[in-house]
Amino acid sequence: MRVGRHVWRRPRSERTRQARWPARAVAGLVVAGLATGGVAVAAPGDPSATLVADDAVPGTPCSTAAEACVDLGTHTAWLIRDGKVIRGPVPFADGDVEDPTPRGSFRVEWKAEQWTSREYLTPMPWSVFFAPGGIAFHEGSQETASAGCVKLGPEEAHAWFDYLQVGDDVEVR
Repeated sequence: MRVGRHVWRRPRSERTRQARWPARAVAGLVVAGLATGGVAVAAPGDPSATLVADDAVPGTPCSTAAEACVDLGTHTAWLIRDGKVIRGPVPFADGDVEDPTPRGSFRVEWKAEQWTSREYLTPMPWSVFFAPGGIAFHEGSQETASAGCVKLGPEEAHAWFDYLQVGDDVEVR
């Protein structure tokens, strides 16, 4: 018998639940992929696993579920309706190494016709916010990197603002 030493252990049910979490996450990706008609590609426990859609919109890396598509590799973006490109490809400026534009699938959270960044005190006309941290589509210079946003030319930013609605799907690849 040991005196003065206590070893705390989590209840067995909690340890088992945590051990199964990675497998359930991968299974969820597989089910999500099959539900959208896509193929799930993931290594067990791989947090960077992504879904590769069989139903990609021609000429884009995004699925037909997206209303906005961003290709960080080519610096081009599109608006999509019913699986067809309705605007684009258009060029944009994105984040740099210090403030990269996040990749993934998002939903439009809110919009502001005239917004000023609280962090940088810069105007962000025609803002469409879609990712945590204030990441948005908005009008901005194509000559400089953003702080993670997708900066579009004036006409394009206005078009993105008019077309996208709160809840619309945005895919950044």
